[in-house]
Amino acid sequence: MEYNEMYDLSEGDGTEDEMIDIPMEVIDSNTASSAFKDSFEEEFQYEVLSPDKVVKHMIEIIKEVNIIFQLPTTATRLLLHHFKWDKEKLLERYYDGNPDKLFAEAHLSNPLNKNKSQKSNIIDYHSNNYHNNIYEPQTALCEICLLQIPIKQMTGLDCGHKFCISCWSEYLSTKIIHEGMGLTISCAAHKCDTLVDDATVMSLVKTPQVRYKYQHIITNSFVECNRLMRWCPSPDCQFAMKVQYVDTRPVKCICGHVFCFNCCENWHDPVKCNWLRRWIKKCDDDSETSNWIAANTKECPKCNVTIEKDGGCNHMVCKNKSCKADFCWVCLGPWEPHGSSWYACNRYDEDDARRARDSQEKSRAALQRYLFYCNRYMNHMQSLKFEHKLYCAIQSKMEEMQQTLNMSWIEVQFLKKAVDVLCQCRQTLMYTYVFAYYLKRNNQSLIFEENQKDLESATEKLSEYLERNITQEDQAEIKQKVQDKYRYCEGRRKVLLQHVHEGYEKDLWDYNE
Repeated sequence: MEYNEMYDLSEGDGTEDEMIDIPMEVIDSNTASSAFKDSFEEEFQYEVLSPDKVVKHMIEIIKEVNIIFQLPTTATRLLLHHFKWDKEKLLERYYDGNPDKLFAEAHLSNPLNKNKSQKSNIIDYHSNNYHNNIYEPQTALCEICLLQIPIKQMTGLDCGHKFCISCWSEYLSTKIIHEGMGLTISCAAHKCDTLVDDATVMSLVKTPQVRYKYQHIITNSFVECNRLMRWCPSPDCQFAMKVQYVDTRPVKCICGHVFCFNCCENWHDPVKCNWLRRWIKKCDDDSETSNWIAANTKECPKCNVTIEKDGGCNHMVCKNKSCKADFCWVCLGPWEPHGSSWYACNRYDEDDARRARDSQEKSRAALQRYLFYCNRYMNHMQSLKFEHKLYCAIQSKMEEMQQTLNMSWIEVQFLKKAVDVLCQCRQTLMYTYVFAYYLKRNNQSLIFEENQKDLESATEKLSEYLERNITQEDQAEIKQKVQDKYRYCEGRRKVLLQHVHEGYEKDLWDYNE
């Protein structure tokens, strides 16, 4: 996530005065949803935040909590991060009567105990300890570089472990740049899990590149850990979505990308997030390769190497140089006795034969079923990519119609609307095949398949009309037909989605696990 905002993470009250502003274009988030019209828009409210607004929102939350806690800013931020920025959970936990345990779970030293210790040291200073300080050693051993370093050049955390400033700076820079760590950088001492605070990082790290990277990590972690926020998954997009509650609903970024807030995948109505995740994993892993192997190959009975039969002869010779076994492809037994009158390769044990046949048939049927739905899913995905390219062609056609057919800008907008509807229908159809793959057949699934068929047929006809050349003679006819087709497509798409959603509400769907 790239952004142009630099801000001060050192200790303070988190006011805007601490921030260093770098100019960047700020786009009104209301424009993000102005062009996005779907059935969920009015019910699901969300806000699009630019990077600087993400930072300000984070600081606002820290200030709200710190009004109650009165803790250093970094301590409050790390506590919030520990509770995934859920203020209510943090407050409940903070006032349960055991703050020391809370800070220990968050790998922090309790700042309240530190304040008490400082007051105690002041009392000692005003008694007799001052005169003893002149006999304290002036140098100490840094356990990283193993050099004797002046005490003034040593520093550390509240855990008490101290190292030289140079080693601390190198340690932090390595963690930030090479390991991408920010919130989880612990003390440099072995087996010490006390977290390094922002003030320490910003005071010890002077390289602008490292400081900027650290601020990157802090901001990214704020969004990624916050259940009410998501970065837009579109490549090179800098904006984040903020909602009032988590739900499986579509959100549209300023960049134009529409995605599911719950899982961050492209908006995938009508299939639910959990089934889509399983489908993506199924497409990515080797499960279908395994199915093909089970359906079309066998293993050598001697060395177990996988063999594919590429001829009609059932006499198989293993190609493995260390094996060279002769066996029968049909029964996997030794080939030598097959010529004997007493050997009956055609006589199988009924149970063994049934199990072997059923197992192979199931593997073949599972593969064919997956390929059926996958091919249609991929076909609509490919068509959708072509439809996006169609926008450029339609734009040229709209300009041509304005010049040659004397049509106004408003009169040619029906073409853009038609392409918008076409892309929506393609995307919906694409995900209906994921839904159908996991769906068990019943009366409701038959209705769903009919709705799917109607939408698919109407979508293909709309696509065909949009690829025609519009001339002066058929201008009015084509325009009316295109409008009729995309309105019909819109209607069929709504019918299909409403039926699926009704099935979710009334628990009408059964699934193949």
